[in-house]
Amino acid sequence: MLRKAKILFILLILSGLILLSCRKFEEYPVEPAIEYEDFLLEYNLETGKTERGVLIFSYTDGDGDLGLSPDDTNPPFDLGGAYYYNLIIKYFERQNGIFKEVPLLAWNADSARYDTLTFNTRFPQLIPESVEKSIKGVFNDTLFILNPLSQYDTIKFSAYIIDRGLHKSNTIETPPIVRISK
Repeated sequence: MLRKAKILFILLILSGLILLSCRKFEEYPVEPAIEYEDFLLEYNLETGKTERGVLIFSYTDGDGDLGLSPDDTNPPFDLGGAYYYNLIIKYFERQNGIFKEVPLLAWNADSARYDTLTFNTRFPQLIPESVEKSIKGVFNDTLFILNPLSQYDTIKFSAYIIDRGLHKSNTIETPPIVRISK
């Protein structure tokens, strides 16, 4: 009886291992893909204004080459290069019923002129370069949304990402966002 129990136990273990080895991993194209999830407004009680918001989107990438290391500063990832930023975000305001891309400006006291700001950013590598596998996850990016030079209260953003293989994702857009100001 003890021998039959041992054989049954070994068969159960082997069956379990065989089932686990047959588990399929999700596969995605090598081009990253993103999907809009949400935009959360952050209301500042002290100023009575909505100054920041959090853009939330999910991503997939078939070879996992998302993100840049701090050492990625040579072309094409050099400062001023087309691929320095790997998260590209554009800002739009609804002006007279039509959304228009608007550059954000900030006063630079040193140069005594306005500088153009950007929402674009570099996000770090999500998995080591030596690992090549499909990945998925969720990004949260906090954005300052208050434009003190604007009279318009309805905005939206578009965004896309670029992987280390220079593959560009699809572009997502937020729905219209109404900034609260008292």
